[in-house]
Amino acid sequence: MKKDWEIVEVLSHSRHDWLNKIQLIKGNLSLGKIDRVKEIIEEIVIESQNESNLTNLRLHSLAELLMTYNWEQHHFRLEYEVLGGIKDLSWCDEQIHNWCVRFFSILDISIDVNSDNHLSMSIETFNEEVRFFFDFSGIITNIEQLNNWFHEQQSNQDFIQLTEFQIHNGELMAVISTI
Repeated sequence: MKKDWEIVEVLSHSRHDWLNKIQLIKGNLSLGKIDRVKEIIEEIVIESQNESNLTNLRLHSLAELLMTYNWEQHHFRLEYEVLGGIKDLSWCDEQIHNWCVRFFSILDISIDVNSDNHLSMSIETFNEEVRFFFDFSGIITNIEQLNNWFHEQQSNQDFIQLTEFQIHNGELMAVISTI
């Protein structure tokens, strides 16, 4: 179920995230780890650029999902990046958002809750087709459930095409594109 964020909640989470980043910088400065401080600042710049690129795609529902996902309790950490040019993708926002919500939900209940699980998502807009790459690392406890869900997605390709998926040794890779 989608959480309706109130403005105060969004500002509170955002402030908390920024205070964590500032504390990390301050701690590394006090330890004299200037190179690590530079890395942290570069990570912040890249994260901010990805947020800007994501919002410029006009995928408002998807952007909200991705930018707030780690604020809630889930069994994996989500990272994302946008590669390619800026396009108006508002026409596919609802479908992509809904697909991702279903995928994140099935993934969340198919993995080891006590493991360090990560899902990286890349959005590529290099050509007419928009492609979404998902790369999971962690421990999958219910491979059959995930396999079944992906097979359903392959046969249910109205608007989004599941181009490829592979689950092997606790790693998951999937690619979807718009039709």
